[in-house]
Amino acid sequence: MALALEDRAMKDDIMLGDTPKALKRRRKLTHVKTRGRLWKHATLADVDGLLPLSDIDGMFVFTMVRNPWDRMVSYYHWLRDQRFDHPAVSLAGQVDFKNFAQSDLIAASMAANPAHRYVTDITGTDRCSLYIRLEHFVQDARPLMDHLGFDFELPRQNTSQRSVHYQDYYDDATRRAVAGACADDIEQFGYRFDQ
Repeated sequence: MALALEDRAMKDDIMLGDTPKALKRRRKLTHVKTRGRLWKHATLADVDGLLPLSDIDGMFVFTMVRNPWDRMVSYYHWLRDQRFDHPAVSLAGQVDFKNFAQSDLIAASMAANPAHRYVTDITGTDRCSLYIRLEHFVQDARPLMDHLGFDFELPRQNTSQRSVHYQDYYDDATRRAVAGACADDIEQFGYRFDQ
């Protein structure tokens, strides 16, 4: 999403993440004191100090969500390619997908980070104007495109070496484990395993 929109960014727009423009602008934010880390997966609570809540009141806040069973497969394969020191990276490098997805560490992480957490401010208010399901991007992103006044497509980035069909990775126990860990997103967005 950041790559799809960054060509339209104005010179004073704040950009977080690892896109070319965001990387060039990173030094502009080194002096800013925020509640959390300023990175591409920062939450609204993390950016407290960068923007006052009154500014967020007038913003069109959106985020993207993904089928949790597909997201888990993608997360596992992404972690296996990483080399930084983190328990999830270590776990993914040591076990197969089924053991990874059923681990207490990953279940706790997924349960603690449903989609609404990313768009909830420091007061506990969900500020999201639009949730865009990746699997229904064309339909779900229409209100965003209408708000922005232009259409755009998502470039394919960060693809992992994995089966196209996430269902191939699962057995009944693994499917239930992800359903439990991601129950909030499954309920909120109506996801099913075999979508």
